[in-house]
Amino acid sequence: MKVLYLITRADLGGAQVHLVDLIAGLRGKVEPVLGVGEEGYLTGVARRMGVEHHVMPELVHPISPLKDARALRRMVQLIRQTRPHLIHAHTSKAGVLGRLAAGLAGVPSVFTAHTWAFAEGTSLKWRAFGIPSERLAARFSSRIINVSAANRGLALRHRIGDEQKHLTIYNGVPDTTLRAHPGDGGVPGFIMVARFVPQKAQGALLQAIARLDRPVRLTFVGDGPMRAAQEQEARRLGIQDQVQFLGERRDIPELLSQNHVFVLATNWEGFPLSILEAMRAGLPVVSTDVGGVREAIVPGETGFVLPDNDPKTWCACLQSLLDSPALRQRLGDAARARYESLFTLSGMARQTLAVYRSIVPHLGADASPGSQETPLPSLLSK
Repeated sequence: MKVLYLITRADLGGAQVHLVDLIAGLRGKVEPVLGVGEEGYLTGVARRMGVEHHVMPELVHPISPLKDARALRRMVQLIRQTRPHLIHAHTSKAGVLGRLAAGLAGVPSVFTAHTWAFAEGTSLKWRAFGIPSERLAARFSSRIINVSAANRGLALRHRIGDEQKHLTIYNGVPDTTLRAHPGDGGVPGFIMVARFVPQKAQGALLQAIARLDRPVRLTFVGDGPMRAAQEQEARRLGIQDQVQFLGERRDIPELLSQNHVFVLATNWEGFPLSILEAMRAGLPVVSTDVGGVREAIVPGETGFVLPDNDPKTWCACLQSLLDSPALRQRLGDAARARYESLFTLSGMARQTLAVYRSIVPHLGADASPGSQETPLPSLLSK
């Protein structure tokens, strides 16, 4: 089965990592072709994996009617050139244009909604564009994959497509042998992996750390336009010696294994991969209660979910983890077990392949990836 994957941006982000993992998880089952709007992390990985890829500079993230029309035409040409059996589109702009192009070319399409363009926290311009365009594109979708039940519910509340088209498949991430030891002694390490953009709230963490009654080590992994401001904030709070700003890194599993608690202060999310990576490492996770976070974290069992980004609330939670190595270890062990049950790459790949085959069943139904694992609970549901 040949599948054309469409995505807007190629930079290092959750949707791009998800797509790389999905292609890897479906190796041998699917012949992948990639269409993307720019060169970057994603095209580099595609080259190393030997995946055919095409850069479409007309496909840009900002709303641009002229470029969008050109991108639509280019996508139709790409579909006719590569002749896929199925289109699988990711992210908002490629998701809308890709499904329209698939409809024009007479090819079935699937869309994965990592987060909706009209979700809380997105700009008014994107919300105004997002709702009508997603309703239109949904008409051309064979199925719509939501990465969380929260995402699915948001789409249905906004009347995006027919209910029977929507399903939920949780993100999955590949396993590693690297494990954290959250109950170990020494100076506790807290780590957050996220870009420095308005969506995230690293500043709330800095203020919380400044309130703790003993030294800790806080590591930020990621880059972005707001990084310099947060570095200045750390200096203003007098905690610059406790905080590391590492920028973009490719050794995330190693970094996670060297820390004691994963933290994600954020304003909105779909279903963050970073949380799953932390659970895979055996770390307790503390996150703001947004999007599908509660579907990953079981409060009091694998970590904690906080109602907002109030530094006082964060400080109280982090203090409890700072005071109890045994609590950190118990939560981390449970987080690892939950990852193994629900969030493996093979589980995600198996369920995604089942969706593909439900749309193009004539292409065969041989054993799916990960068939030797214990079956996962069905996530292809409402």
